[in-house]
Amino acid sequence: MHDSVTSEDLERLAFRVSPAPQVITRQRAMLDFNEAFNALFGYSREQLLGQLILRLYPSMADFQAIGDRCLSWLQRNRSYSDERFMQHRSGEVFWARANGYTLTPESPFELMVWHFERIDNPIQATVKLTPRERQISAYIVNGLTCKEIGRKLGISHRTVEVHRGRLMKKLEAKNTAELVSKIIVLR
Repeated sequence: MHDSVTSEDLERLAFRVSPAPQVITRQRAMLDFNEAFNALFGYSREQLLGQLILRLYPSMADFQAIGDRCLSWLQRNRSYSDERFMQHRSGEVFWARANGYTLTPESPFELMVWHFERIDNPIQATVKLTPRERQISAYIVNGLTCKEIGRKLGISHRTVEVHRGRLMKKLEAKNTAELVSKIIVLR
């Protein structure tokens, strides 16, 4: 490296090229993020800079519920972590682990650093889902039919229908729209 490179330059470079998707937020608006964050969500820098992180959530209800729970926790702690659904630019909804740290404990959302990680097997505390149910639920929220899910997983559509029925029973959903809604707000 060139002698005129400062430690600040190196820190900035490390943040930008880190393989860990990271974002810095102020009042839940995205101030800065790295290349891995852009890749995880499929947006360009210009499309996200200054936008509310709401843009990456599947629904306003999810954004509000997570915000309320996060704020409540951060009033007692400096860091927060959970698993949730997030949404890619393509519209695909996926499970993600989110880890946040407030730099302003007196006003937690004023300035935060977040790390997101796409996960395939989320921890489910409130409703116990099998790994196959979690897998099928991700396809359901993305609008796939039982036949399409069956083809993707290499199983019969009847087997998918059985798992979908179990999901509906566990989540007490009366129809597909309610099932999707309940899957999205699972914690």
